[in-house]
Amino acid sequence: MSNNNEAKVTFFSLEIAKWIIILTLLLTAIVGNCYYQETKLYLRIIALMILVVISIFILLSMKTGKTALIFIRESKAEMKKVVWPSYQETFRITVIVIAVTILMSLLLWGLDNILVRVVSFITGLRL
Repeated sequence: MSNNNEAKVTFFSLEIAKWIIILTLLLTAIVGNCYYQETKLYLRIIALMILVVISIFILLSMKTGKTALIFIRESKAEMKKVVWPSYQETFRITVIVIAVTILMSLLLWGLDNILVRVVSFITGLRL
């Protein structure tokens, strides 16, 4: 039982160390980009991309990264299954939404005016 707990602690500390390395690499990329502003842009972009790619590889070696990668793959598969509306359908639905919105706003405006007049009649206050 003790051996299992030690393995969990080691795994957990390794995950924390990987997160610290990832954050350090990304902060180095940000600070380095600001610090070396006089350096040519393409050199800064290359350095930035190298640090980001290293961070991504470290992330993908972790359980969190593998889970995120699976989620992205499943999301892409689901997006291919979606049936997107045509331009005509989108236009018609938009017109319907605008018409219903205008109708409801006029209805609420009318009810508000009626209620204000009823309350002012009951209380004896003039508008």
